[in-house]
Amino acid sequence: MPLVSTGELVTRARSQGRAVAAFNVITLEHAEAIAAGAERAGEPAVLQISENAVRFHGGELTALAAATGAVARASSVPLALHLDHVVSRDLLHAAYTEGFSSVMFDASKLPYGDNVKATAEAVRWGHGRGIWVEAELGRIGGKDGEPPLDAHAPGVRTDPAEAAAYVADTGVDALAVAVGSTHAMTERTASVDHALIAGLRAALPVPLVLHGSSGVPDDGLRAAVAAGMTKINIGTALNTAYTGAVRAFLEAHPATVDPRAYLVPAREAMAGTVAHFLAVVRG
Repeated sequence: MPLVSTGELVTRARSQGRAVAAFNVITLEHAEAIAAGAERAGEPAVLQISENAVRFHGGELTALAAATGAVARASSVPLALHLDHVVSRDLLHAAYTEGFSSVMFDASKLPYGDNVKATAEAVRWGHGRGIWVEAELGRIGGKDGEPPLDAHAPGVRTDPAEAAAYVADTGVDALAVAVGSTHAMTERTASVDHALIAGLRAALPVPLVLHGSSGVPDDGLRAAVAAGMTKINIGTALNTAYTGAVRAFLEAHPATVDPRAYLVPAREAMAGTVAHFLAVVRG
């Protein structure tokens, strides 16, 4: 099936009061598992590659993007390609040449004024090439090994009035907001602020994105979607499934040297995780 655009999936989901799940790709097995899980669930999904994943591959995007795109095109369900948490200008510009329909430009660590300026420039560049642009306001935390942030600390939670001004000044197509989740959580104990989500949904004309969704329990994710979240990002949950399956196989078969033996159950574990999250966000 031809690739679809992230904007198309997210816009349709928002109009239906639903959400679309976006899953992080690090290896070919991740991409294959996401496609398999989406087919199993009969739901569309977004395959996203982060700047961290590109760094893991020696700073080269082309091979991973080509492989991920090939997997997505072979799927029987609609899948989109998204470039996630981009800080580098060079990588931002590679989104167009490598066939991504969308990018999340991350200037969230900059002071507010600098964030607005940098993001507005990225939006102008992206829109000139038909690329849908997501940004972040507030601090979600947990990226690049940083510790989770106190969700109640000043400047961490996204303020609806500030978010409305930010969207107007930058022209972004979607906004990742800080509502209590954090990246890289391996336990699903995060408590998101559903009242804040509803307030942000009412204040903003663009879809809301929940980063750090791996740490949010199923009921919390369902409530977040009901309150107004439209794009649900999931990464760590796949890695937990992947590594857990590899570890269990090697503990049971310590003499194994062929990686195919343990990558099969690892891929299957990730596919099951993908299907589960898609069923959750579908409602």
